[in-house]
Amino acid sequence: MEKEIVLSNIINMSISDLVKKLSYAYCKLIDSSLPFTMMPSVMLWGPPGVGKSQAIREIASVIEEKTNKRVEVADVRLLLFNPVDLRGIPTANEDKTLAVWLKPKIFQMDASDDVVNILFLDEISAASQSVQAAAYQITLDRVIGEHKLPDNCIVMAAGNRVTDKSVAFKMPKALANRLMHIEVSLDFISWRNWANNTGVNAKVIDYLEHHRDKLMNFDPSTDNLSFATPRSWEMVSNILNSVEDDPDKMYSLIAGIVGVDLAVDLMAWNRSAHDQTSIQNIFEGKETNVPTDPSKLYALVKAMAVYAMERPEEKDKILNSIIYAKNLPPEFSMMLIREYMKFDADILNAMIDVPDVKELIDSNVGMLYG
Repeated sequence: MEKEIVLSNIINMSISDLVKKLSYAYCKLIDSSLPFTMMPSVMLWGPPGVGKSQAIREIASVIEEKTNKRVEVADVRLLLFNPVDLRGIPTANEDKTLAVWLKPKIFQMDASDDVVNILFLDEISAASQSVQAAAYQITLDRVIGEHKLPDNCIVMAAGNRVTDKSVAFKMPKALANRLMHIEVSLDFISWRNWANNTGVNAKVIDYLEHHRDKLMNFDPSTDNLSFATPRSWEMVSNILNSVEDDPDKMYSLIAGIVGVDLAVDLMAWNRSAHDQTSIQNIFEGKETNVPTDPSKLYALVKAMAVYAMERPEEKDKILNSIIYAKNLPPEFSMMLIREYMKFDADILNAMIDVPDVKELIDSNVGMLYG
C-alpha cells in the first residue's frame, strides 16, 4: 500500500476548540435522544505528542459533566494489535458445524442508558493493513463480523501525517469520504489551561510561559529521539512532581525526555528564577557584579533575554543590559546579543551609535556572526 497521506482542505483546530465543538455536538445528540450514528466517526490527524489522546479524555470529561452520564473510554493502540484482537478468536459452534468468533474485549462495553462509551482507535494510520481493514469496519459500520458496538458508543480515531516521518498508509477515498477529518494544531493557551487544571509542575508551566516556542520542537527532518511535545513535557512534570522538584538534580532524566538543550535551558531558567532582583538591577543600570561559574553565566544570559523580550519598548533599560554585558566573558556577551536579535532584529541598528555598544560589537564581531 502506498505510504502517503496528504492533508488538504481539512479544518485545523486547537485542542480547546476541538473539545468545545465535539463535546457540544455529542451532548446535543444525547439531550435530543438521537443516536451517535447521526454524526460520522471522527478522524484526528496530527504530529506525535500534540495532544490527540488528551483531547479525547477532555471530551469525555465534558460529556460526563454536562449529561450526568458515566463516560468510559477504551483507548486502543492499533499499532500493537493483531487482527484477532479486533475480530476475535475463531472456535467451533456447539454442534461443530460452523465457526464462530469469540467476542474481543473491546466489545465488552456497558450498554446502560446512564453510560456513554468512547472507543478511541489510536495510531490507525500506522497499523498493519489487515488491522486497518478490521478497524475501518468498526469505524464505519460499528461492527466487525457478528460483533456490534452498543448504541451508546462514540467511535473516534487518530493517526499521524506522513510529514511527521511516522509510518502512515494512504487512506482510501471511499473510506475518507465517510469520516469527519480534523487536523489538531498546537495552541499554547489551550495547553496552559489544561496544565493548570491537571497539576502540571509549576516550574514546567513557568518555563514554557516564557519560552512558548519550546512547547513543541518536533522536527521530522531530524533523527532526534528526544524532543519536546506536550506529551514529553507532561513526562518531565511527572518526574518533578513525583521524584524530585529540582531540575538540576533531575537533569539527566529530563534530558532523556526533551533533549540536552532544553534540559539545560530549563535548569538555567530555574536557577535564574531565584535571582530576579539582580536581573532588575542590571536593567536599571545598578548591578556590577558578574558571576564566574559558566552555568550561572548561561542562566543569567537566558534570564536577561527573557526580561528584555517582555519589555521590547524599554530601549534605555535594554541599553543598560548591553553595557553590563561588556563585563561578561565575550562568548556570553555575544550570546546575549544574539538572543536580543532573535526577538528584535533591528536592536543593534537602534543602538550601534552608542559608544559602549559599538565597542562591544567591534571587539567581538567575529564571535557574533561566526
